[in-house]
Amino acid sequence: MTTVAIFVDTQNVYYTVRDAYGKQFDYRRFWAQVTADREVLTARCYATDRGDAKQRGFQNTLRKIGFEVKLKPFIQRADGSAKGDWDVGITLDAIEFAAQADVVVLVSGDGDFDLLAQRIRELHGKRVEVYGVPQLTANSLIHAASQYIPIEGDLLLG
Repeated sequence: MTTVAIFVDTQNVYYTVRDAYGKQFDYRRFWAQVTADREVLTARCYATDRGDAKQRGFQNTLRKIGFEVKLKPFIQRADGSAKGDWDVGITLDAIEFAAQADVVVLVSGDGDFDLLAQRIRELHGKRVEVYGVPQLTANSLIHAASQYIPIEGDLLLG
């Protein structure tokens, strides 16, 4: 059976789906699609923790689906900007599992991940599937993937 490691940039998916469609990402449908006939080695969602009840409920839903939820504290800077970036954490985890998995799935449109996708393909010879919102996914990431799957249609709620 094909093994898969799944890494979801939760903040990126939330904002790109909201901005492009005014909807939400369907994590249950995504899970069913990406895990069909595959053995899941790991499935991780990376998010910032603001500590509110609605967010905790969402995180619990992700856990019930099968995801491990990795949280980083939300940091509000004095200038009003915020920080909660998981790029390095996602990259380290993906590299750790790339040797074991047949397929690495990355859910993000962030072009910073193009080098990660390229390296996993070149160094480990693994398939990299990227899910992202078409108009908000970096072209460099689309081209670095083995397969790009647009987030649209059945992968949207609402």
